[in-house]
Amino acid sequence: MSTTISDTSIRSELESAITTALAGGDSSRWPAKLPVRERIALLLDPGSWLEDGLLAGATGNALPADGVLTGVGRIEDRPVAVIAHDFSVKAGSWGELTCEKQVRILERADRDLLPVIYLVDSAGGRLTDQLGFYSGRRGASKIFQLQIRLSGRVPQICCLHGPSAAGGAYMPAFTDWVGMVNGNASMYLASPRVAEKVTGERTTLEEMGGATMHATVSGCGDEVFDHDWQVIAAARLLLSYLPDDWRSAPKLTAPREPEITEWEPDLIPEDPNQSYDVRDVISRVVDAGSFFEIKSAWATEIVCGFARLHGRTVGLVANQPAVRSGAIFVDSADKAARFISMSDAYNIPLIFLQDVPGFMVGVAIERQGIIRHGAKMVTAMASAEVPKFSVVLRKAYAAGFYAMCAPGFEPRATIALPTATIGPMSPEASVNAVYANKIAEIADPAERESYIAARTAEQAADIGLLRMGSHLVVDTVVQPERLRAELIERLAHAGQWERRPPSRHHVISPV
Repeated sequence: MSTTISDTSIRSELESAITTALAGGDSSRWPAKLPVRERIALLLDPGSWLEDGLLAGATGNALPADGVLTGVGRIEDRPVAVIAHDFSVKAGSWGELTCEKQVRILERADRDLLPVIYLVDSAGGRLTDQLGFYSGRRGASKIFQLQIRLSGRVPQICCLHGPSAAGGAYMPAFTDWVGMVNGNASMYLASPRVAEKVTGERTTLEEMGGATMHATVSGCGDEVFDHDWQVIAAARLLLSYLPDDWRSAPKLTAPREPEITEWEPDLIPEDPNQSYDVRDVISRVVDAGSFFEIKSAWATEIVCGFARLHGRTVGLVANQPAVRSGAIFVDSADKAARFISMSDAYNIPLIFLQDVPGFMVGVAIERQGIIRHGAKMVTAMASAEVPKFSVVLRKAYAAGFYAMCAPGFEPRATIALPTATIGPMSPEASVNAVYANKIAEIADPAERESYIAARTAEQAADIGLLRMGSHLVVDTVVQPERLRAELIERLAHAGQWERRPPSRHHVISPV
């Protein structure tokens, strides 16, 4: 006599498996962290979460959802794909099914051109399932291949809530922005214990791969937050500046007046050696409260970020005279290059705010490869097809002028404030270079000082605005309080731009 399992028994077994999967692991072991489903609830519009693969592994090792939640939802009614690791399940580690779920949602994002939000909290590959995550065609390498395929086609935003270890550390690295939760988030290729075994070096996790280190030293992190909800709120905000995909433009918002409208006479000092904070200029140009800075604590001699200008998203690249005179170093060149590429990928016009003495010089910086890194910045800027506008706030010297979108790189306009000077070097440095022998021959100190002053005045006139305007280096000179209106009007005239048909695959970027 044959026996059958009753429908009631099947339903009961299924309901039990669903309940187990929804419950996840023991989140009480990590009291400083929000449970993964609460993170998703904060990220997405209420009621919009559609999950795939909830019962992954339910008949095998019974790991709830196999340690990762994948699906689609909406942010401000915009569809997005989501990958969210559940650290309460095997520390969010990746096995065969964990990888398969991530591959499938990334394939869907690739097919449907969906932005991807990553809520990363994973100890890396599950070593008890290394064939599943490591070497197969649909393991971690396939995840990275899809991330790279999506790069520049849809926004990819990472909230790093916990570890991102070993090979899995590359998941955040392939995204457009990484926000890290202080005290919990970390990125590292090997743990301190492994590093000590291999190299003999003793260190701490925070020192080697913590949030502050990555946001200030390595540049792998964009911003540090104190709580899970803060990094999620920042991810939602960042998405509002970006389009759905590479074919579209960011949505317009209601215009707002700047946070500050008054320009003090000495806001930008006439003395090119006197510092000031370029953010004070930005706050008088862009819509109030709209500046979203990228990598604010790394390579701080350059400031990059998104903002809105009369409701339209723009990308800002600004030299920062308050830090190392605003000279361009290795890291700041890389920071600018990546931000320029991101803006161009997502059809965001670029505004360069110049106050630059040039690229940094000296033995140490040459050994670091400043030429190579500077070439990356120039390549990114020259390759960007979005409308570009160059604003010379004060000094624009040497190759720094080139990197910040000189006229030869086809900005829609080169706009200067009355404080601007443009030249291969400062008048004082030029005099020293051109007349060094003559100056050395003058024995009388007063005569020497008079000679230097006269030659310096000549050089200053040669790089002054009148000369630059007469030779069409500068298109227009505006008073500071008119700069915002000038940019708004010129941006409106560039509103119908289209990309040229592709003529090659891509440039060969400097290493």
